[in-house]
Amino acid sequence: MHGTQRTVSDVMTQTVVAVSRGAPYKEIARTLAEWKVSAVPVLAGEGRVIGVVSEADLLSKEQYKDRGPADVAGPEQLSDLAKAAARTAADLMSTPAVTVHADATVAEAARIMARKGVKRLPVIDAEGKLTGIVSRADLLKVYLRSDEDIAQEVRDEVVARLFPHQPPTVEVQVSEGVVTLSGHLPDATLLPLVAGLVRAVEGVVNVDLRLDGPTG
Repeated sequence: MHGTQRTVSDVMTQTVVAVSRGAPYKEIARTLAEWKVSAVPVLAGEGRVIGVVSEADLLSKEQYKDRGPADVAGPEQLSDLAKAAARTAADLMSTPAVTVHADATVAEAARIMARKGVKRLPVIDAEGKLTGIVSRADLLKVYLRSDEDIAQEVRDEVVARLFPHQPPTVEVQVSEGVVTLSGHLPDATLLPLVAGLVRAVEGVVNVDLRLDGPTG
């Protein structure tokens, strides 16, 4: 939709595989393999997300199977060692789960993934119940927009709205997601604002400004 930033609900996958907190180790391993995913949410009660079990959590068993407390250093390694002896999702899972709400923007979800170092996020509602899953691949869907679609939004939602009564002479061209603006602005001090608004358009890879205008 023009002029509206895409949210997680626009790109998430609604069919989600999850496990209960009592799911045994081998069941979790089979689930990851069958669904070809790298992690699964752990649910309690009526679908509330309480943690996530990843391939890394499962691999602790192999990594630390011949090691004891004296062989590891630091609380993080001790935690991994404890997971090596785990039998169920409750003992394996990372908690609290790193999640995102469906109404968060795609950019917000991307920042959470980068900050927390995760590849996918369970999507929850206001009560903490699972409603979907969003992956890095899902977030990249915004870059599948056509160049013409991006160009039309820049014309309609940036150029036309910024100068409704005095439209500047600005040409908008888009190639492979790179927006080029050329022409004349009524006020050159508006260049940073124009650049910021264009960069905020979904699917824009970069902005090339070839604009001039008076400075005062």
